[in-house]
Amino acid sequence: MSGFSAEWLGLREPADHRARNREIASTLSARLAQREAVSIVDIGCGAASNLKATALLLPDRQTWRLVDYDANLLTAARERLMDWADASKSEDAQLVLEKDGKHIDVTFHQFDLNADLEGALGEHPDLVTSAAFFDLTSVAFMQRFAAAVVARKAAFYTVLTYNGRQRWSPHHPSDNAIVAAFHRHQMRDKGFGSAAGPTSALELGEQFRLHGYSVLEGDSPWDLGPSDAALIAELQAGHAAAVAETGAVDAKTLERWVGLKRTGAIIGHTDTLALPG
Repeated sequence: MSGFSAEWLGLREPADHRARNREIASTLSARLAQREAVSIVDIGCGAASNLKATALLLPDRQTWRLVDYDANLLTAARERLMDWADASKSEDAQLVLEKDGKHIDVTFHQFDLNADLEGALGEHPDLVTSAAFFDLTSVAFMQRFAAAVVARKAAFYTVLTYNGRQRWSPHHPSDNAIVAAFHRHQMRDKGFGSAAGPTSALELGEQFRLHGYSVLEGDSPWDLGPSDAALIAELQAGHAAAVAETGAVDAKTLERWVGLKRTGAIIGHTDTLALPG
């Protein structure tokens, strides 16, 4: 699976970071606070936005394994982490970062998660994490994934899983039809089988509960306003392109919808924390 640009990921990063559910983040932080060091696997890491937000919740010594299918995104992740850190140096394939008193060792790994999930996760991570990823996956993949995390007795933390809720400002009469068609497109195969799309957060939590994990879920919506105009415009364009592929909305209606200047939007997401019993 590929198709996400570093530019798109950079555009959404501020909205992603401010949307994260603080209760769930603080629960994760408290759970791992007594450890001297933690090892983390970030699947579908993109340009490393998730590391930048999550590392500040964790103990001072951290080892991160960043995994993505797209080699270009792994290159962007390295570059952006070096810009973000207070200090950085490369040691062979490893990047060593200092940020706000945290010592962070990072390695970069290209994997097809659907083909080699076990290899991607490695052997003994303390925490497996991801961001804006699981709405692209199938229930069957989530079943495999949960079983693999549980086998490692790792904690699991994922943020910004799309949950199907949308509200656009100003409202357009075609909003409901557009969103319904967008959901149909979202549930197509994105490389992991038919995607769960807007039901993915519910499915994901259930998989970990079946293994006896304690699961905490919380809302993490994008609440976008005039200062997010560029992101809103990209969202409209992306929705329109997806809906056009379905043929469910006629071209003139779609053109009017995408041409309406929006002053705000609320896009629903769910954060999930699953902990061994």
